[in-house]
Amino acid sequence: MLTPTRRALTHWFSALLLATALPAAHADDKQLRIGFQKSASLLTLQKSQGSLEKRLAPLGVSVKWVEFPAGPQLLEGLNVGAVDVGYVGEAPPIFAQAAGARFAYIGYDPAAPEAEAIVVPKDSPIRTVAGLKGKKVVLNKGSNVHYLLLRALEKAGLAYSDIQPVFLPPADARAAFERGAVDAWVIWDPFLAAVEKQSQARQLADGRELVHNYSYYLAERGYAARNPQVIQALFEDTAAQAQWLKSNVPQAAALIAPLQGLDPAVVERALQRYQFGVKPVTLAVAGDQQKIADAFASLGLIPKPIRIADALPVQ
Repeated sequence: MLTPTRRALTHWFSALLLATALPAAHADDKQLRIGFQKSASLLTLQKSQGSLEKRLAPLGVSVKWVEFPAGPQLLEGLNVGAVDVGYVGEAPPIFAQAAGARFAYIGYDPAAPEAEAIVVPKDSPIRTVAGLKGKKVVLNKGSNVHYLLLRALEKAGLAYSDIQPVFLPPADARAAFERGAVDAWVIWDPFLAAVEKQSQARQLADGRELVHNYSYYLAERGYAARNPQVIQALFEDTAAQAQWLKSNVPQAAALIAPLQGLDPAVVERALQRYQFGVKPVTLAVAGDQQKIADAFASLGLIPKPIRIADALPVQ
């Protein structure tokens, strides 16, 4: 008997098969190249367990895992053909689409607003987001936390121009944060959990009541059209691993921690704040993504307005 998740995925991929004129298969489609970030705990677990390789073996498809430091770099890899599928937060695909990248949203993970936050050093005199006025705030440009910062500033009555953004990838941002070169850091898990546990960083705000913080599965449009069975197998494996992870968080943390170079307690805290379980992208979720794109366009953070609908796999 099909589970509700399996039934939904099967229905959606059947629709994709019927709605898409499939191009001829490519010889190199016998390898699925997945772009991932080490911070993506579920994919890290799948990679270590080899579960996807086993699921794809009957289709004659192997797997190549390609690591990226953050979402914007992963999208660059997807755009130049270095990977076929990637997993990122909300903002990177918006910046990439505005720059002309061709990809399709093929799935999303449920909202996890607690898995990203604005933090300050434990002894900082700053107590509220309003206290960031005139301060240096470090973040990864074009990452999911970019929208969190916009929404938090808006709620606090500040404009984006009221702060001094400093753009650095997570490792460099933490170094700047801990040596006092910046006043605050906007970051996601497990980096968030790490700086809380190891440096006692203090949260000013997380994403609750501000953002959804969805995570998205993206694919090169041609690959997704040619290989719906491979994408379905990927999602079935992801759903199965997610179910095991959420029922066995301490054990999952113990497996993932050495792969991420983190303490198991840090990984466990991060896993507790994420929601896993891939689902087909709905019109409502796409609408939320459009709101983010419109906000970025209004502030000139992207060069032109975009339509998220143009990047959905079934028009």
